[in-house]
Amino acid sequence: MNKLFVFLVMLPAKLWASMGADTEQLRAILSIRLTMDNRKPFGIGRKQSQKKTVKNAIFTGILVSLLMGAVYTLFSLVPDVVFSLTIFFGYVLLWLCLMLITDFSTILIDQRDKFIINPRPVNDKTIVLAKLLHIFIYLFRIVTPIVIPEWIYLGYRFGVSSALLFPFAIILILFIALFLVNTCYLLIVKYAASKFKEIINYFQIGASVVFFAAIYLRPRSFDAETKMASSITDFTWIKYFPTYWLASIWSWLGFPLELNGTKWFSVLAIVFPIICFWVMIKYLAPNFAANLSKIDGADGNESAAPVTQKVSHAGKIKLYQKLANLLNNNESAQAGFIITWLQTARSRQFKMRVYPSYAYIPVYFVFLLSNNGTTSFSNSWAHLTDKPKFIILLYMCIFVIMNAMNYVYISDQYKAAWVYWAAPLKKPGDVLEGAFKALWLKYLFPFFFILSLFTIIVWGPQTFPDVILALINVTLFAVCMIRVSARHFPFSTADQINQAGHKIIRAFMMLILPGMLGFGHYMLLAQHIFGFWITLILKIIFMLLSFGFMYMVWDSYKNTSWAVIKEASE
Repeated sequence: MNKLFVFLVMLPAKLWASMGADTEQLRAILSIRLTMDNRKPFGIGRKQSQKKTVKNAIFTGILVSLLMGAVYTLFSLVPDVVFSLTIFFGYVLLWLCLMLITDFSTILIDQRDKFIINPRPVNDKTIVLAKLLHIFIYLFRIVTPIVIPEWIYLGYRFGVSSALLFPFAIILILFIALFLVNTCYLLIVKYAASKFKEIINYFQIGASVVFFAAIYLRPRSFDAETKMASSITDFTWIKYFPTYWLASIWSWLGFPLELNGTKWFSVLAIVFPIICFWVMIKYLAPNFAANLSKIDGADGNESAAPVTQKVSHAGKIKLYQKLANLLNNNESAQAGFIITWLQTARSRQFKMRVYPSYAYIPVYFVFLLSNNGTTSFSNSWAHLTDKPKFIILLYMCIFVIMNAMNYVYISDQYKAAWVYWAAPLKKPGDVLEGAFKALWLKYLFPFFFILSLFTIIVWGPQTFPDVILALINVTLFAVCMIRVSARHFPFSTADQINQAGHKIIRAFMMLILPGMLGFGHYMLLAQHIFGFWITLILKIIFMLLSFGFMYMVWDSYKNTSWAVIKEASE
């Protein structure tokens, strides 16, 4: 399969050569990169014979992608085929940009190349083009199952010619997504290399939040009653976006364009990606390796500062040390607490994947609030206190702690985890206990506290028992999740991209418990079956039951043995 992909991307070899790339070197670099993609590293103690697990993970990933594509297709169903494709391409483009921002930036800015490729006579244009084509191939593999539902619908609804044209448009949208995201990266590398990692981290977090908000709040423009009656003429500004240019290609097949004078925009769908690549390779790729070296120099200057600071403040006890001593009764748990507290603050990968979830929750709450059948968002807000919708807001904090727990085990420097195995730990559960307390205190409690204040201010102080019950139930879910999932030491495993689908399926399955807890809590308040005092007594009983169950699960988790750790690592 890799040979086929290399053959296809090297068909326009003359075009790559005209951009200044060495085609033979480009072919060799791509072949090696694709070969290494099939040799994902495993964490300490893991066996490399788990081919069945990897195949199952790939299958689940494809299934999730198909379901996602079906949802995008349903969201974009309008009578006008050009308008429908404009909406669908918009969703795909946003999703591709989000994937590039969150998961593939390390491929473009991979500083290991300075040890392998840079000492060889390979020019910067060849290096950048190889990275871009590598990402293009990987995205093509991932996006294929997402677009299959729309592809089938087009073939069934509008004929074979429409289905044959569709893959061509998908290839073009991949090039556009690569340009939009990687141009930002290359500009930062070129003009702000000394502060690259700080800028790129905030850029990734901000962009992922914007894309998430666009994906969830965009369908608000098409409610259930008026969506099928919507016309592209109501959104004339859409003609300035590349997604419309791609959709206007269907005018070649005889489909009418409702926006007059835009038929020539279909030419932009082809010209624009070519110009994008030419700009990146011609103006942004030169001196790429030298700019990466500036990033290394900036890292070296940054790493020296904490050492001096640590010496000058050697007598002080930091806040996290006080919390570690206060919340943990043994040194192993204190070590797990401190390691997790410090590493989560230093790991850009962890922050980039976890911090956006703080914005996702308000965005998703607004999405739910604006899709309740009312005429406007202002009307929904005016009647916000009519129902106990704060329950949804409080229980959605589960997503924050779930993200934190999913990524606290992952690290690019996972081989450094040998220290856990070399240390004289009698009970590894102590380290896991301290790590969870650090995550709960640092990432869940402050955010939950802010939402609780919002709840009490908007719905009144009588919601205080509900806030306490929700906090116990959210913590109960988190403890149950870490108890039934594979148990690893903090930052001790490699990031397995092929297991992404498996993680998503497991996350959906794990939402059954908080869904039941939240639904039961909501129904207790919404139905008004009992009076105030009986309801309060029931809440206290539920608090005690949830807390007792949480304590039993927690006791089992903190007593995790070496046998369980080794089994999870195999």
